[in-house]
Amino acid sequence: MSDISIRIVGRTGRITLQRPKALNALSYAMCREIDAALKAWSDDTDVDLLVIDAEGERAFCAGGDIQEMYDTGTAGDFDYGRRFWRDEYRMNARLYEFPKPVVTFLQGFTMGGGVGVGCHGSHRVVGETSQIAMPEVGIGLVPDVGGSLILAQAPGRLGEYLGTTAARMGPADAILVGFADYYIPESDWQNLISDLEKIPDYSIIETASQAPPDGKLAHIQPDVDRLFIGETLSDVLKNLQSDGGSVAQKALTLMGRNAPLSMACAIDMVRRLRGSDRIRAALELEYRFTHRAMEHGDFIEGIRAAIIDKDRKPIWQHAMDAVPPLAVSQMLRPLGADKLTFEEAEA
Repeated sequence: MSDISIRIVGRTGRITLQRPKALNALSYAMCREIDAALKAWSDDTDVDLLVIDAEGERAFCAGGDIQEMYDTGTAGDFDYGRRFWRDEYRMNARLYEFPKPVVTFLQGFTMGGGVGVGCHGSHRVVGETSQIAMPEVGIGLVPDVGGSLILAQAPGRLGEYLGTTAARMGPADAILVGFADYYIPESDWQNLISDLEKIPDYSIIETASQAPPDGKLAHIQPDVDRLFIGETLSDVLKNLQSDGGSVAQKALTLMGRNAPLSMACAIDMVRRLRGSDRIRAALELEYRFTHRAMEHGDFIEGIRAAIIDKDRKPIWQHAMDAVPPLAVSQMLRPLGADKLTFEEAEA
């Protein structure tokens, strides 16, 4: 069976991820197939609406398939990863800018690369099992696939909090922060998808939505806004370390697992993008980091510790309280001739 099913049913474009045993991890080939479908359907008068879903109960998409990136990167070949990210980000932009309604159904884990497929639609549905996160700092990356823009648009300082702690969001939290729009019990999803295939009218989703179960972030946001107000990682750490509250202590515990350089860059990126709605600007900024991540960042070590050796003991380049400002600037400075570009904009 193919890893992805792309077809038209009635007047609805359908994309279904079909790697449930791999938590529907997004491969390079799947990324390219989604991009091709978006190109084809953008001007297709026979397609009125898109529905994106995934097989299995555990995950919509738990992230990108990074094994090949690790294998090539440890061999000194950084071009494969750069090509993957470049083409993935172009697909993310195409999805964000798609001129027709896009309905996504996000069960279980939606993380990393899954956010880039599932969270740029116009009607993003979560259910009782939904767990959404941007966990990239845990493997030496930064929130990417356009996720940095969603974090920058989040209320208060929740973007900095989620980008550095990699905390997971349940359905109510995902809606609050801006990663989702509607809560609908998952037992209703298949009937809704069938209805959308017959009548491609997104108001069906709005009618079926319900109030989600109570979340966590609304309760801690006052503390988060106070603690994460600093301009740099160092500022935030000082706030957290001088505070004896439970929110600060939990944040420090979560952040202690993550790459300091990545967290410092994530804070810088969220601050740069705050107030923006330009997906391409966010993706171009993200690509500055990911282009350099294997050669100059902590990505290879992060994958080794989390995926390969699974010792969960990464040796990061910097201590959490000692990330030089110059290191952040070097990771996020413009790439010059290697800058991420968007083919459609150049045509």
